[in-house]
Amino acid sequence: MSTLYLTEQGARVRKDGDTLIVQLPANEKANLPKRQVRVPMLKLEQVVLFGNIQLTTRAITALLEQGVEVCYCTARGRYLGRLNGPMSKNSFLRIAQHRVHADPPRAFTLAKTFVWGKLANMRAMLLRANRKRQEEALAQAAASIKNIMNQINVLDPAQARVPHPSQPQKDSHYGALLGLEGAGTAQYFRVFAHLLKGDWHFHKRQRRPPKDPTNALLSFGYTLLTNQTASAVNIVGLDPFIGYLHSSQYGKPAMALDIMEPYRPLIVDSTVITLINNGMITPDDFTETLGAWQLTPKARRVFLEKFEARLNTELLHPAFGYKATYRRCLELEARLIGKWLMNEIPRYRPLVVR
Repeated sequence: MSTLYLTEQGARVRKDGDTLIVQLPANEKANLPKRQVRVPMLKLEQVVLFGNIQLTTRAITALLEQGVEVCYCTARGRYLGRLNGPMSKNSFLRIAQHRVHADPPRAFTLAKTFVWGKLANMRAMLLRANRKRQEEALAQAAASIKNIMNQINVLDPAQARVPHPSQPQKDSHYGALLGLEGAGTAQYFRVFAHLLKGDWHFHKRQRRPPKDPTNALLSFGYTLLTNQTASAVNIVGLDPFIGYLHSSQYGKPAMALDIMEPYRPLIVDSTVITLINNGMITPDDFTETLGAWQLTPKARRVFLEKFEARLNTELLHPAFGYKATYRRCLELEARLIGKWLMNEIPRYRPLVVR
């Protein structure tokens, strides 16, 4: 199963039997005539549209009937919304999810686990890179993250309380956890430039808007990862808007954001590092508008190809003992969380690499 990314502005997609016909307009700049591509729907898990791209009603209906999600983004990659089929019939799972959300110790247990998994994988990325580099800055950052993880370990979920709505972080375990997450993430991105070949002028993580090319790549990748994780959440039947680390707000896919935390460095950061260090994307592949950076259409396609390849990379899953792609691991992660919510397993551990 794979994702179909459509980026060519003015493209039109229609249904023909069991396939999608993607009609691409002429491109004078690239000296390309009108053309069309056939895509078997059987192989699709998700369709992501960027900007001005039309899907016929028959195509949308066929995709929804087959359980294929349709995700809409702006031409620059900002997420707008999604179409998907009916929610899973497992109402007991969502009842358990809401019940845990109202149980501070159990809710904090999950929030704590998400942060720990994220920092563990960030540390693993630094240690892997430093096996050859042997840089003191990377070693110090990894040691600092390990110290922060130890501090997270001693936070007692039994002492977690419902935070005050007006000051949710004041004198609370959640405030301490978010502070430690911020400190660990800052240590990681403080040395992230050491993982890149050449001077990409990256100094810190900046999201809105991305102030340099590296931040533009990271932000684009995290948007794509959010889409993939939200799809996994929907497949399993969890409520995508009820989270534990990320606050539940109107229209915010908090559960997807929770689950993707440990996968950020493994999927997105790894993709960014590979693209830069292999020269597949260069500083010339970006445009700057009012201080915000974004990929050119051609470079965006290169990123999407590499991102998709990373999702399809297999690894040995530590909990199940068999090989699975990262795409499949996102779904397995959601299923493990569901089993913990339903008290079917005693402990949930996120996927962590070495």
